[in-house]
Amino acid sequence: MKGFKTIHVRSERYIQFIDITREISQYISETDTKDGIIVVYTPHTTAGITINENADPAVTADIEAFLKKKIPHESYFRHMEGNSPSHIMSSYFSASETIIIDNGKPVLGTWQGIYFCEFDGPRSRKVHLKIVE
Repeated sequence: MKGFKTIHVRSERYIQFIDITREISQYISETDTKDGIIVVYTPHTTAGITINENADPAVTADIEAFLKKKIPHESYFRHMEGNSPSHIMSSYFSASETIIIDNGKPVLGTWQGIYFCEFDGPRSRKVHLKIVE
């Protein structure tokens, strides 16, 4: 169906930012969409989607280090699965981003990329893409 696709992402670490900009741009090109919006959504409660700098990998490494320091695993969390910090991190980020498509390309700033945010890895995850023209 034109306008909807699921991509699969495999994380390798507990917290990891995975650049999915290329997959999103490729999908826009495959559908021959010239103008509209694309919604990038993950249906997981311990993951997220964000837009941030993708020119310097130190940026995502710094975000990962910050999250580990500010939201550590602690014994007082009551969630029986033991991944409350992952749920909290997910709440700081959004489950989705909406990006403008103009002239067949996602409208992003010079240094911006679209990231799948893993907060409970390693895991196999889904990201749904929905184009609205």
